[in-house]
Formats: sequence, C-alpha cells, structure tokens
Amino acid sequence: MVDSLNILILSCGTRNKIVQYFKKELSGKGKVFATDCTPLAPALYEADDFFIVPRVQEEGYLEEVLSICKDNNIKAVLSLIDPELNVLAENKVLFLEMGVTPVVSEKEAIEMSLDKYAMFTFLKKNCFPTVNSYVDKEEFYKDKKVGRITYPVFIKPALGSASMNINKVVSDEEVDLLFKRYEHLMVQEFMTGKEYGVDAYIDLVNGELSSIFIKEKIKMRSGETDKSVSVKDEKLSNLIVDFVNKTHFKGMIDIDVFKIEDTYYISEVNPRFGGGYPHAYETGVNFPKMLINNLEGLSNKRSFSSYEEGVYMMKYNDVLISKEQ
Repeated sequence: MVDSLNILILSCGTRNKIVQYFKKELSGKGKVFATDCTPLAPALYEADDFFIVPRVQEEGYLEEVLSICKDNNIKAVLSLIDPELNVLAENKVLFLEMGVTPVVSEKEAIEMSLDKYAMFTFLKKNCFPTVNSYVDKEEFYKDKKVGRITYPVFIKPALGSASMNINKVVSDEEVDLLFKRYEHLMVQEFMTGKEYGVDAYIDLVNGELSSIFIKEKIKMRSGETDKSVSVKDEKLSNLIVDFVNKTHFKGMIDIDVFKIEDTYYISEVNPRFGGGYPHAYETGVNFPKMLINNLEGLSNKRSFSSYEEGVYMMKYNDVLISKEQ
C-alpha cells in the first residue's frame, strides 16, 4: 500500500466534477491538488490546494510542475487538456524518478490521437470503419467526382482539439478559399448517423481494457457532450476491445463513434478524461477508483456492462463567486 496518494490534476479549468470525484475516492487516502494558468478556473477551488502555473508552452512550465510534485508528495499526475499530454509522455522518466506516476498513454498513441489524419490512416490500415478524410484537396476532388464522397463536408485543422475552427462547407469555392487561407487542413466526411461516446479505462498494471461505458449523444456544445443517454451494445463493445488491443493507450480515453445503418465508424480518440465522463461516473463506472487501485498496485477486474441503460445526463450552468483571486 502507498502511504499517501496525493494526485495532481493539471489544467483543471471548468472540470469541477473530475476534481470532486477524485476527492471523494481519495477520502482518507490522500489529497487532490490542481493547477491552471489562471485563477479564474473554477475547478481550482474544488481541490484541497491549487497552484497557478505558466501556460504549457511557456518557459519554466515543466520545472514548475515538477517542483509542485516534489513539494507536495504527489504520487500521480494527469492532465485534462491535450497540449499537456505530450509534455507528460516526453518527460515520463523525470516524473518516475521522483516517484510520480504520469497517467498518460504512450507518446506514439498521443501523437496519433492529436493528428486526425494519422488516426484516420491507422484506422484504415487496421481495417476499422472510419470517417473518410483527406489532407490533399485534389484527392478529395477526385473522389467527389466519382461519387465516393459528396457535400457537405467538414474542413478542420488536422491538428487540434475541442472542435476549434471547424467549417461545414458545400462547394469547391469554399474548400479552395479555406485551403488558401490556412495551413494543415483536412477535409472530413459529414456523418449523419447516430453519434456515440465511449469512455474506456486501460489498466495501468496489467495493460488490459478494464471498463467501457457507452452513451448515445443527444446534444453537443463546444465539442463536448451536453446531453446523452447510457446504452449497452455488444457489437460496439467488441469493436472497442479490438481497437484498444491494437493501440498503446493507457488510463482514461474517450472515443467518438458514428453509427450508420448497422456499421460503427470510429472518428476520434481523446487520450484523457472526455467532457462527458461525468455521465459514466454517475452510473457507477468509476475511473478515479480504478486509477487509485492501480496506484496501490492492484489490477482492476474487467467490467463492460456494470451500468444501467436508459440513464440520461443533462449538463447545466452553475456559477462560482469569489471576491479575491
């Protein structure tokens, strides 16, 4: 057993629920510390203690995080945003030498997730149904001409997250304009079927997929699931098992999937807690507890259907009032 299980959550932002869940599961075992680059991140104030740090791209960022880990007896560190994942993966040894476990996937898996076209290439190579994507607009025009793809399509950065700078376009003129104006763009097929989110946990001790939670997305807002309902689907679960077995993900991941007729299409993977994870936790799919078990050297038992179907999640706005920062 570990004497003290203090956990550091980086870039907590507005993810108040994640901080709350870890505090609940760590009760009597350790504390939750949080960071952000601004004191106006409300989730900071849910933690036992917090720190304001430089932005991840700024000089001194890594040194500041390492110092926080050392001074506060941190046993594990995780991030809630994509840009920090590579930092944790690239500097894994520095954390491990301090006795800190970086809860992060292998670097190659992270880079593939953050590069949407690299993910598309991997999925195609491994025969997973996926969303047609192009980084060469002339290839897109060629396929459009023979009917393999039609308008509308999405134009988005090949590198990016949080549904930033996505444009739905319906003409060659719009495609040409966007490709002329911006670099590193990708054309992606517009999918019209049902959309699902899959929260999965890959055990840090035995490397196996421990848990799956499936939700059908009802409404999205700013790239995150706003309303959803829990579902069970053996075919989709088997697809996720096959996918995870062919990758190098660890810990918490969030997978976006479309269903058209009877086929599931994997779209994107976020190698961290997804924005809709609270739905999973509130139905009993407890990733923080699974992580704590791993930090204590325990493997988690596989559980794919331990939640109730037909449970709805509805996000709503709340406020935090603070006089001084």
